Amino acid sequence: MTERIVLAYSGGLDTSVAIGWIGEATGAEVIAVAVDVGQGGESLETIRQRALGCGAVEAYVADARDEFANEYAMPTLKANALYQGHYPLVSAISRPVIVKHLVKAAREFGATTVAHGCTGKGNDQVRFEVGIQTLGPDLKCIAPVRDLALTRDKAIAFAEEKGLPIETTKKNPYSIDQNVWGRAVETGYLEDIWNAPTKDIYDYTATPEFPPAPDEVTITFHQGVPVAIDGVAVSPLQAIQELNRRAGAQGVGRIDVVEDRLVGIKSREIYEAPGAMALITAHKHLEDVTIEREQARFKATVGQRWSELVYDGQWFSPLKRSLDAFIEDTQKYVSGDIRMTLHGGQAIVNGRRSDTSLYDFDLATYDTGDTFDQSMARGFIELWGMSSKVASTRDQRVTGA
Repeated sequence: MTERIVLAYSGGLDTSVAIGWIGEATGAEVIAVAVDVGQGGESLETIRQRALGCGAVEAYVADARDEFANEYAMPTLKANALYQGHYPLVSAISRPVIVKHLVKAAREFGATTVAHGCTGKGNDQVRFEVGIQTLGPDLKCIAPVRDLALTRDKAIAFAEEKGLPIETTKKNPYSIDQNVWGRAVETGYLEDIWNAPTKDIYDYTATPEFPPAPDEVTITFHQGVPVAIDGVAVSPLQAIQELNRRAGAQGVGRIDVVEDRLVGIKSREIYEAPGAMALITAHKHLEDVTIEREQARFKATVGQRWSELVYDGQWFSPLKRSLDAFIEDTQKYVSGDIRMTLHGGQAIVNGRRSDTSLYDFDLATYDTGDTFDQSMARGFIELWGMSSKVASTRDQRVTGA
């Protein structure tokens, strides 16, 4: 029986060429797997037909937009996940859902190997292969670019030689990855970190220097998940899409950062995540009024570690699973409304209300009706500073200062 290899297929030049390239290099039949995580562009059927036209014996396509929004973007939102304080894990959270469908397709079509289009320098090779190892421990992995010497020049020549139904061009200098949670752009002139990004690289966001009139939006959350926008019920996918449109029109969510890749190098990345950044901002402000102080402080530490694990391809790891349980528990009372103004590249929260709020007006007010007993403060301060006072007395006695 001929060996079968499942290929993560985007419909672009490199993965289209990889179908025939893998076949010639290994003698195996190739099954193309395309997963829609809200990246836009061509229809799944168009991509499916192209895969078959490029020599795939089967083409598996999956509309995973709701699955991605519900099971991957929402946990990211609940964690307020920003790798290195900047990056909302746009690519990192899409890989596990793609891996899930790759392994499912491998089982369905009897494949023994999974292939992906990643290079040997990036994070995605780790995310794909660690995920595949976890969900399908018996499956092997190959990467044509890394393992089978498939360079872009060779890909263009191969496509032209074979007459493949794919446009071949050397014009686009960027590497772009996108889904409904955001868009990532790298390489080209951006590799010189002194170069400012030019306007042509942006697609999800308008130029914030010349914004339209301010856009006020109210986002309703239930246990950490957005359920309505301006009073209209939405699914998680619809919430992201609506805020991509509205926040994107105001230039919200542009990120320019040099980040630490898992493989040990620093990489300059440009991200656009208008919906993600607006939602994370709103969610964090709602947590500020609904989560108890010590729980909130510890959650910030957990969120940072969660972000690092997911960035490093550990979505399916035991530690990440345990952190999920903690984060989910913190969301029990994160329900209510956040009002924010979107304008000129910023998402500014200016109103909060919640039936589960910990904010007590009578305790907080300085006006008549204040229920806070200020006489308790003197003793509290004395006890709170006691250990430092005792240590300082010791230090002065020992040093004679």
